[in-house]
Amino acid sequence: MSMALFRDWLLSDAPESRRQAACGRAYRGWLSLRHNPLGMAGLLTIVFLLVVSLGAPLLSTQSPDTQHLTLRLAPPSAAHWLGTDQLGRDLYTRLLYGGRITLGMVVAVVAVVAPLGLVVGAVSGYLGGLADRLMMRVTDIFLSIPQLILALAFVAALTPGITSAIIAIALTAWPPIARLARADALTIRDTDFIAAIRLAGASRTRIILRHVMPLCLPSVIVRITLDMSGIILTAAGLGFLGMGAQPPMPEWGTMIAATRGYILQQWWVPTIPGLAILVASLAFNLLGDGLRDVLDPKQT
Repeated sequence: MSMALFRDWLLSDAPESRRQAACGRAYRGWLSLRHNPLGMAGLLTIVFLLVVSLGAPLLSTQSPDTQHLTLRLAPPSAAHWLGTDQLGRDLYTRLLYGGRITLGMVVAVVAVVAPLGLVVGAVSGYLGGLADRLMMRVTDIFLSIPQLILALAFVAALTPGITSAIIAIALTAWPPIARLARADALTIRDTDFIAAIRLAGASRTRIILRHVMPLCLPSVIVRITLDMSGIILTAAGLGFLGMGAQPPMPEWGTMIAATRGYILQQWWVPTIPGLAILVASLAFNLLGDGLRDVLDPKQT
């Protein structure tokens, strides 16, 4: 099939299968996002950060833990593109490897938070009644405590480290997703097509999995993309406070914590990982805004 025929197949107004309809919706969404400059800037930045982080062994000049005490706190140069830290370790190399840890934590948190929040919200909104009240009261308890404070409490109860930080952030990040999915489910469950499916004999489980959750998914995708910047900041904050990744791991928050005393004399040492956090957070916010314009029907 040529590209022109494939494009016509994707943009057909009368799809012949669910697969064709789903592919067509995805392609139309991509075309809309492609014409959003800020959304594309965020997407390209995120892809760039992921590529350079995954390619750290190929792009780096040395090991992130190699120390050269005679070159400690050296300014950027041809030998060390971003300078060195207080132990003479190459900041460029540590920044690349740090992206694998920080962004990897974000991906792990999202892999837990998105399904959990979607399931809780969709089930609560569709079932209603006692199940809805119980689930939402638990959600309200988590929402009533600031995310970073609650994450610190969870990590303190566990052992400080990457795994504990991921669990703590995931446990504090799902309530907004659940609330959003519940709001969508409350609207969807009273529609005519859900009533028709119910009359056809479909079970509650099938209705929730096959019809309610897919319709809640676009809003969840937008929200989780916007929340990624907060997840990055929380992960970096835990690392900065010594409750996340532990030295000598080159996590961006841990790098700032270890070098914060040099900000007035050797400003580039803590500033460089701070800029990486800023760029990553801004990119996810831009992508989230772009996806909101594409996926939210109220924006069109």
